[in-house]
Amino acid sequence: MNGLSKGIRKVEVALRWDPSPAGEPPADLDIVAGTYPAGDPYGAPSYVVHFDSRSPDGTIYLNRDSRDGKGFGFDEVMTLELERLDARYARVVVGVAIQQRSDGRTFGGVANPGLRIREGYTDLAADDFGGVPGAAAATVAEFVRDETGAWEFRGGVHGFDGDPATFAATMGSARRP
Repeated sequence: MNGLSKGIRKVEVALRWDPSPAGEPPADLDIVAGTYPAGDPYGAPSYVVHFDSRSPDGTIYLNRDSRDGKGFGFDEVMTLELERLDARYARVVVGVAIQQRSDGRTFGGVANPGLRIREGYTDLAADDFGGVPGAAAATVAEFVRDETGAWEFRGGVHGFDGDPATFAATMGSARRP
């Protein structure tokens, strides 16, 4: 990033998967995002945005939610308006959690999963969760403010094995600089 760059401003995280085969329960994947304060960027999230919530200031919200992957194109989409996020937040972590933990479903058991992270028309990352087939959840993106206040993107899919509530509470502590 050079001195003229304003950093990452507004990002779309999109998730797709195919419906489960006949006779199997539908796959339900959810995008979640946690915000972390500047004073404790690897501690507990200030708040978590998921399928039935949005950020208190409206800067992070779910545009589309699917419980079965029967949409056209991307089934679930979350928007992060980082340029509007209050300066007290220094970090945002985005993850994907599989809701059917009771039947032991992992990314390897989801038909044709896919992830795209983009700013405007520029793809920042794309993945098929092939690197974490035994995981029940994964962090997929990290956005961090630099010393000038601009947002930087750090990609990578990192698997997590546990229930969605534990994942949401701990996903920000999983990676350290």
